[in-house]
Amino acid sequence: MSLSFQTELSHNLQQLSEKARSTTEFIQRLKGMSDKVTESCMEFERLVHAQCEALIQAIHDRREYLLEAIRMDKDTKIRILKDQQSNCTGKLQQTTGLIQFCIEALKETDSAAFLQVGSMLINRVANTDMTWHQEVTNAAPRVSPIVDLTLDDAALARAIDNLNFIQMKAPMTPTILPTDCSAENNSVTVAWQPPNHSTVEGYVLELDDGSGGEFREVYCGKETICTVDGLHFNSMYNARVKAFNSAGEGEYSELIGLQTAEVAWFTFDPVLSGGAGSGLIFSKNNATVSVEGWEHRVALGSVGFSRGVHYWEFTIDNYTAETDPAFGVARIDVARNKMLGKDEKSFAMYIDRQRSWFQHNSIHERRVEGGITTGSTIGVLLDLERHTLSFLVNEMPQGSVAFRDLYGVFYPAVSINRGVTLTMHTAMDAPKMDYF
Repeated sequence: MSLSFQTELSHNLQQLSEKARSTTEFIQRLKGMSDKVTESCMEFERLVHAQCEALIQAIHDRREYLLEAIRMDKDTKIRILKDQQSNCTGKLQQTTGLIQFCIEALKETDSAAFLQVGSMLINRVANTDMTWHQEVTNAAPRVSPIVDLTLDDAALARAIDNLNFIQMKAPMTPTILPTDCSAENNSVTVAWQPPNHSTVEGYVLELDDGSGGEFREVYCGKETICTVDGLHFNSMYNARVKAFNSAGEGEYSELIGLQTAEVAWFTFDPVLSGGAGSGLIFSKNNATVSVEGWEHRVALGSVGFSRGVHYWEFTIDNYTAETDPAFGVARIDVARNKMLGKDEKSFAMYIDRQRSWFQHNSIHERRVEGGITTGSTIGVLLDLERHTLSFLVNEMPQGSVAFRDLYGVFYPAVSINRGVTLTMHTAMDAPKMDYF
């Protein structure tokens, strides 16, 4: 029996020892936290002291500004009063001189001599009396000697009275508003609602790559709506947003998926095409282009492609000269005063009434029979899945694949000169092609 009691007591003592050890560790942790509290409060005291000193300095700076404004107002008023005093003094001196002259004239004993100046003196005295009444008797100081301003310090005094600490912590999660989000062409708009009961200094919006890849930051600021342009067509983009303040960043919102347009809608871009000095003439909402001069000018589309399959067509509205319009794609820094395909930044097919050639970096090759007239259509097929460029004339393939190994960003492009007018048609489904 005693052995049983000993075993039980030993077991209880062991448990009690464990609890004592845990309590000792907890006490040490509390002591460490006390030290941390002391350090944290000392650091916070230094911060508050620095912030208050900055506020006091701001008050001192503002005081100097206000006192300087008072001094400038005083100098202005004194200058105005001195000018008025000088004018009145001059008027008084003129009037005194006239009075003295008249007194001497009245002493004149020769009637004939007095008659010569008497009429003139009567008029001058009458006029002086009238102007004196207007300029001196009824005159008032041009400025008030009293400062008619007061210092509006009530709001600042209230702000100082209300100056206190706030409990700052990382903000809660914003809520994306699906009904206010949209996708149009190759742009998406994301809107969100600020988190409740949180101090927010800004937001970070992130999008993935349209293929489920890594997210990247596309916006950082205080607005709660953002439109992101220049995305890939026919892609599903996932978006997320988080809020931040000086205490840290909050959690990301729920994802929202936004699908860009399956086919691309675009026009010519007058700015990308060289602006007002390019000589190009755009019409029909920038869908039609022509030019007056004989020199070739390049017109670029308003979007660039780096992924997907894209097709667009040109209608030949006017073709009256023996010239070679060129159609294709170009990089953003293409030479805009040469035929398309003359430099390494462009890939083109140029064509006349009878045949066409493919051209890149001034090398033209693979002549294909069949030309264009007014009313013809030119199709451009850019396949960035296979990295190829092909052409169609009047809905029929114009030769085999024109160019291969196209990587990067390419803009729809044409080059024309006098006698050619083109209209571009977009948002079209790509035709089925044999790649050979």
